[in-house]
Amino acid sequence: MHRLERLINLVAALLHADRPLTTDELRHRLPGYAEDHGAFRRAFERDKEALRDLGIPVVVEPVDDASQAGVVGYRIPKEAYYLRDPGLAADELAALHLAASAVRLEGASGVEALWKLGGEVKEQGPSAAIAALPGTAHLAPAFAAISARRRIGFTYRGRARQVDPWRLSFRNGHWYLAGFDHDAGEERMFRLDRVESEVEPAGDDGAFTPPAHLGAQPPPWELGGDEALTARLLVDAEQAAWAASHVGPEAVEEWRPDGAVVLAVRVTNRDAFRSFVLGFLEHAEVLDPPELRADLVGWLQRLAGTAT
Repeated sequence: MHRLERLINLVAALLHADRPLTTDELRHRLPGYAEDHGAFRRAFERDKEALRDLGIPVVVEPVDDASQAGVVGYRIPKEAYYLRDPGLAADELAALHLAASAVRLEGASGVEALWKLGGEVKEQGPSAAIAALPGTAHLAPAFAAISARRRIGFTYRGRARQVDPWRLSFRNGHWYLAGFDHDAGEERMFRLDRVESEVEPAGDDGAFTPPAHLGAQPPPWELGGDEALTARLLVDAEQAAWAASHVGPEAVEEWRPDGAVVLAVRVTNRDAFRSFVLGFLEHAEVLDPPELRADLVGWLQRLAGTAT
């Protein structure tokens, strides 16, 4: 029997068992294992660890039988295995299947969540990655909380946060979590590699409904954990039309008689905003706030000093 078939049979047996199954019961119930007890035990231990490596929660529990005191059995709790249905359409599930088969998330032990929704697992484990995305230990609990619509708690920039997680984004080599920060009383973006503690559940499933505006990807200068501020950017007539169309009409504060435009944008990632401004070269100027203008000037002066 192919090992993959044996693993599938093992998962089915442990998942649908109404009580913990002992190794003797598994040896007699499941095809594909050797009859020799020692050979079965070695194969079962390898299979059990393979399932756990994939994130399948094989748990060990005492057998509730007075005649088998001290004997333990195995099962897979349904509540720990199944994901909440995220309502994916057929084409979305197909895209997810392709992504899970072709992309590996480095360091993300929770990538098995993607496989459960439609990824592919070969006999030796996940299929070879065509591309690899940097991962983080916080990615799996954040993904699970978004799926369950469950509030989470963690420490960020030295403060304990209570957050309704809305969406994960990958931008410029980093993962970001968008959500409602109950301590700040507003929407915030958190860079996951800067989270300073474990990401822990802090509420019940279905505790919130994500806002409708999540369909649009926020610009890079809003993907960060810096203190939020509103930047006023002057772009001259040569680049004004492009700049206004890029940030959206809601950011246009003023059109000047000479064709220049003043934009007001929310910034929570100063590095990304600086890159955006420098892309205009001499065609843009940061007007306010003073600290953001000084930050850009100081960066340019340091860069000039290094060059000389």
